[in-house]
Amino acid sequence: MNPATHGLICETLVAMIVSHAAAAGGSVAPVAMGWGDVLSQQLITGVSNGMIIALIAIGYTMVYGIIELINFAHGDLCTLGSFLALTLVGALGMEVWSGMGGTAAVITLLISAAIFCGALNWTIDRVAYRPLRGKPKLALLVSAIGCSFILVNIALFWGGLPMEVFGGGNQAAAPKDFPSLISNENLLGAQSAITVTWRDLFVVIVTVPLMIGLTWLVKSTRLGKAMRAVAQNPTAAALMGIDVNRVIGSTFLIGGALGGFASVIYALYNNTISFQMGYRTGMDAFTAAVLGGIGSLPGAVVGGIVIGLVRALSDGYIEARWTNSVVFGILILTLVFRPSGILGAKLREKV
Repeated sequence: MNPATHGLICETLVAMIVSHAAAAGGSVAPVAMGWGDVLSQQLITGVSNGMIIALIAIGYTMVYGIIELINFAHGDLCTLGSFLALTLVGALGMEVWSGMGGTAAVITLLISAAIFCGALNWTIDRVAYRPLRGKPKLALLVSAIGCSFILVNIALFWGGLPMEVFGGGNQAAAPKDFPSLISNENLLGAQSAITVTWRDLFVVIVTVPLMIGLTWLVKSTRLGKAMRAVAQNPTAAALMGIDVNRVIGSTFLIGGALGGFASVIYALYNNTISFQMGYRTGMDAFTAAVLGGIGSLPGAVVGGIVIGLVRALSDGYIEARWTNSVVFGILILTLVFRPSGILGAKLREKV
């Protein structure tokens, strides 16, 4: 894109901000946004959303690495985590908590959603996937799709509960506003052309330690070694005394817990949730996992950040309506030219 086009975009953004404030009866001090400022803002937004996508993508890649299953219900699992968080906010009145109370509210939501989603993911494996192990992989895939539809309908029913946070239950399918429990104040100052908020910082503070902790668990713990053994050869692992079903169940539990964390982070960052959000976030996460290398934890992180950046840049420089096409275009190109992904290992086909 040439400099003249960048300048036009910047002028349009500033004009929209000023006109909106004037319509509201307020005033805005003009902030000079160069093309570099606009690009920096899109990158910040992209990285923040990309880290959320990466957390969800890790759940996909962990399950695939163990049993070679694309768990299409994973995105909808995150939807239910967000709905649980909103339910707790309404039931406990967390929207009015402030100071240390607000911090306690956020921590409570994170832990509750992680436990709920982890337990639900483990249950799905135990009820829907475990009985089909050893059967044709198509049976597992169809089961995963069926679980996805069930979770979507549970979310739709949940959105119709007669609670104030759900709009009194009158519009179950409508998007739900999630209270702003984290400040949207610009840490760089009100006069800064670039906005970095507490929400952006919150995403980094939560996701980075989770990713580091997961890496340590997989590489340095007994469970992690068992997971790697099962991923490499389940039969040999069983012969060595490893409880394969227990390891697979633990993988679903951990992946679901990460999805629970991601669901709360998503809700707090974007301040809106809906019963269909699992499709969008799930497909972004699946694309990220494939892009980075399905089965590779570092690849899921890299892929998530790349997809987040692509979405932000497409929204800012092309049009939001074309963003999904751009993301899926990247998925197709990856499958055609590098099926193993960015960090995925090329494996020989066993015959």
